[in-house]
Amino acid sequence: MTHPKLVGSMMKPEFYPHKPDSVELIQTHISFIFISGDLVYKIKKPVDFGFLDFTTLEKRRFYVNEELRLNKRFSPDVYLGVIPISELNGTLILNNKSNIIEYALKMTRINENHMLYKLLESDKVTKDTMKRVGKHLARVYKSIPSDKKSQSFGKLDTISTNVIENFDQTRKYIGRPVSDKVFNAIERWSKTFMKNNKALFDKRIEQGCIKDCHGDLHLQHICIEDNNIFIFDCIEFNERFRFGDVASDVAFLSMDLDYNGKNELGNTFVDAYIKASGDTGMKEMLLFYKVYRAYVRAKVTSFMLDDESIGDSDRENAFRNAKKYYDLAYEYVN
Repeated sequence: MTHPKLVGSMMKPEFYPHKPDSVELIQTHISFIFISGDLVYKIKKPVDFGFLDFTTLEKRRFYVNEELRLNKRFSPDVYLGVIPISELNGTLILNNKSNIIEYALKMTRINENHMLYKLLESDKVTKDTMKRVGKHLARVYKSIPSDKKSQSFGKLDTISTNVIENFDQTRKYIGRPVSDKVFNAIERWSKTFMKNNKALFDKRIEQGCIKDCHGDLHLQHICIEDNNIFIFDCIEFNERFRFGDVASDVAFLSMDLDYNGKNELGNTFVDAYIKASGDTGMKEMLLFYKVYRAYVRAKVTSFMLDDESIGDSDRENAFRNAKKYYDLAYEYVN
């Protein structure tokens, strides 16, 4: 369990060397996030959801270091380091190695108003914006190798396992946010594409397109401030969700723009990425991965319908959003 004094201690401005005016706490199902002025400290909760396991201090130490290492590839100026938290004479102390009880990921605070989804809401995202994002991402992925370990995640058997798992896990939602007709059409199209295109998947491996990617590249994980582009919150806790074809990451962001009714911006982003990277073969894979990404989002949102801890209003929103993702995937395959 989380140390009983951790949250209380980290909510006090005097806990931090830079003495912020105030501290704000944001919680997710896997993290405590302490916003302390210009700096952010992120603590992993000791939870086990099957696809991730942070239940021991050693595991949390490992994964917080992985989060630092992996995200520095995308935003080196945002991810600053891993800071130990110790207990001395009953008091918790930041950046002390004597009796470590927890580890915190130290980050530079990003301006929430410059998140890509916020800019989109205020109609401040232009084609030039998305061209910049495409070029930036191409530069990052060019520096990431496609090694033997990465290539194993591009094999059709591995990809097929991920795709079929999605359908198995969402079959129970037929008749709720997804109709039988929509479910069967997406499943049939996805399986047929894989069956008929083994050579295409093999070609992507041969061309070095399977890499240690981001895994969760959508509008809420990109920030644009002046000339800077920050990409953050790469998946560190499960390699199967992160390794894969770069086309899958590109498709994710493109799909997210489609979902928000900004198809032209999505197309501009894809074109800019392909032009900057020279990866013209991505065009043959993009639709498959857009269907896959839309369906993953539909699945994750559907899971909220079974969460007894959320209220009726949140459940109704989850239902509408899940249906919209299912419908988008269906639109792609028709």
